[in-house]
Amino acid sequence: METIVIKISGMKDEECVRTVANAIQDLPSIGHMEVLLDQGEAHVEHGRFVSPEDILQAIVDAGFEAVY
Repeated sequence: METIVIKISGMKDEECVRTVANAIQDLPSIGHMEVLLDQGEAHVEHGRFVSPEDILQAIVDAGFEAVY
């Protein structure tokens, strides 16, 4: 599995963290994941069935801006 760090803007509270985490967890082939409110980041371990772009799109679809 590969681990990527995604910068996320727009997270204001724990509800935002849950929204982002749920969006990422709904994708296939997601391993360990941590969404950090203070740093505005998500550390995501993923397998070959999902691309970094897929993860970014899930975060954007949840209402946040994201880059890696």
